[in-house]
Amino acid sequence: MMRFLKFVLLLPIVAAVVLVALGNRQIVTLHLHPFQDIEQPEHTLDVPLYLVMLVAVMIGVVIGGFATWLEQGRHRAAARRARAEVKRLTAEIARAAMRPAGEKRKLP
Repeated sequence: MMRFLKFVLLLPIVAAVVLVALGNRQIVTLHLHPFQDIEQPEHTLDVPLYLVMLVAVMIGVVIGGFATWLEQGRHRAAARRARAEVKRLTAEIARAAMRPAGEKRKLP
């Protein structure tokens, strides 16, 4: 079911990307040096407009994903601490189950 739902959601996105690419095939000049005189052809690229748009979106997705990963770091750290605490308590319970019934627990 998830595979079908993913297909249904991604199909319109792929169709929109293809339509944008087909509608923006004209060549644009990308200036890589912003302070250079426009008349000088050094540091320029002639690329299709859809390629510039797609690369910009991909860069935005990567930067957004990285920012989200950084923001969620505290949640991952809390989950690691919780897992360590569960492991410690499980080991303590196992040790308590192995002790004879009359033996008192030693406090740390």
